[in-house]
Amino acid sequence: MGGVGRVVLEILNKDEALRYMGYRDTPADEKVRAVMDECEHQLIAVIKPCFVYHVFEIKPSDNGMAVCGTSLELKGKSISEHLAGCTKCVLMAATLSAQADRLIRRYEATDMTRAVMTDFLASATVEQVCDAAEEQFDAELKGYYRTWRFSPGYGDLSLDIQGSFLEVLQAPKRIGLNVTQNNIMTPRKSVTAIIGLSEHEISKGRQGCSICNMKDVCQFRKRGEHCGI
Repeated sequence: MGGVGRVVLEILNKDEALRYMGYRDTPADEKVRAVMDECEHQLIAVIKPCFVYHVFEIKPSDNGMAVCGTSLELKGKSISEHLAGCTKCVLMAATLSAQADRLIRRYEATDMTRAVMTDFLASATVEQVCDAAEEQFDAELKGYYRTWRFSPGYGDLSLDIQGSFLEVLQAPKRIGLNVTQNNIMTPRKSVTAIIGLSEHEISKGRQGCSICNMKDVCQFRKRGEHCGI
């Protein structure tokens, strides 16, 4: 069970992008929003949002969770807790395409304000793609309760699995998503994630700052806020 999907976005999550930029107590002024509107227009014109996913059975292993039918092992206490009680999981990858990276680089050479805004807006947009992907494959997962999306790099789940993760999904071939030797995904505005599937209701208490490997340096947490992941 799985497939490849394309996502059409007519409106991007500019409010979330502005939140990433630090606008919280004081709303962004009209000038800032006007520039953000321009960045939105340019991004929509060039990006080609897409995703790939597959449903696998999983089982506990000595070091974490084994993804059945593959050589991929999800190692660590955090992912084991995240998938506790789950019999299957969805492996998914989403990307905005290389065009988003090119647009940001072009702005970096000509207009850093737009470069920063476009970068934050693209980060918010790739999460929109993930949300849309979940909506599209939701029909195939009737009868299952789902966890939230857990990405390599969260908790003690190492980024070192990115290459194997993408190969299992055939992401390089199917959506053009690759990873460097330093575990940086290209295109950069991309996400990989694991969603647990259970036949029984899943506790919502598993999600939070305590499992995030960015918790000690997170600017949202320092302000008493939450990134929304």
